[in-house]
Amino acid sequence: MNSELPATGADQVGIPVVALDRHGLRLYHEGDAYYDALHADLAQAQQEIRWECYILASDEVGMPLLQTLMARSRAGCRVQLRIDAFGSHDVFDERLQQALTDSGIELSWCRRWSWRQPLTYHRRNHRKLVVIDQRCFYLGGYNLHRESSRRSVGEKRWRDTHLRVSGALVEDATRAFEAYGSPRRWWRRWRQRRTDLGYLLPNLGLRRRFLLYRLYRRRINAARQRVWVTTPYFVPPTPLQRVLVKAAKRGVDVRVLVPRRIDIELVQWASRAAYARLLRGGVRVFEYLPRMLHAKVLQVDADWATVGTANMDYRSLFINDELVLVLREPDACAALADQFVADLELAEEVNGSGWSRRPWLAWLAELIGWWARRWL
Repeated sequence: MNSELPATGADQVGIPVVALDRHGLRLYHEGDAYYDALHADLAQAQQEIRWECYILASDEVGMPLLQTLMARSRAGCRVQLRIDAFGSHDVFDERLQQALTDSGIELSWCRRWSWRQPLTYHRRNHRKLVVIDQRCFYLGGYNLHRESSRRSVGEKRWRDTHLRVSGALVEDATRAFEAYGSPRRWWRRWRQRRTDLGYLLPNLGLRRRFLLYRLYRRRINAARQRVWVTTPYFVPPTPLQRVLVKAAKRGVDVRVLVPRRIDIELVQWASRAAYARLLRGGVRVFEYLPRMLHAKVLQVDADWATVGTANMDYRSLFINDELVLVLREPDACAALADQFVADLELAEEVNGSGWSRRPWLAWLAELIGWWARRWL
């Protein structure tokens, strides 16, 4: 395991890029490092680029990547671009659509609004997956927008986690991308490939919608030493709260790391509504102070972790289309643990006794958020 790009900045703790050469794995904790690596891989693509994203902004971060996509398409590379219609509706300049399609890019929008099927609009494609030439894939929490770039917004850029993987799992990433339009047929022939690094877990289709939820409950129930949760939107369903408390009461080190301020205030109200129960049960809650924390990582003991697109909330566990990489490789899990400890240095622990004395307006806001939790 080795590091790249030395850390800089007053609020930077940890390593922007961690490389595990044995598995071709790289973990990115800085947006600019991820964007630069992705741009370099896209520019070298010769055959195929498959890309799906939740937020793709036509700004100083997104436009150079889109221009590279168009250049590769004109050079004969097949480019498939799938964008979520809700996530990108106010940040993607739709005048670009013609230029993209004119270059040969196969552009599709996930679940546009339809009066005929209004309920499908509620289920979003939240996956951020790029597969390049059957050579490598990228997966994680980073969207393509200026908010995650230090070069664009400085010290207030979002803190996130993304990974790059090469090797046997690239084929599974390709199949996960191709399955989006026909999940039922795909699952009939799906055989989960388990490698030394880990395996990919999508939740496509109604039959597989609860896969992540069941996996999280099972792994937390089996935890022996620690359960460390990093998530921007923490609205766990009541059974999952019980599992976290149960683990804490049997002596497991259970810690939850969330941002102090997030971009959706109602979600924060719902998140804080769960604090009291967890704190009473021995779960330690920390709020990350410097900036928006958008990483989605679950760590159980020293040899199991997930990195991907799923938050620990109702939308990711029961509604949205998500994709995570389940890691079983010790060095990868150790690198994630190191980053978690580094993030805690910039966080403040929520005090249980102080939390019970918060103003009544805060109680009311949390009650409203909890009522709305299933739709956030």
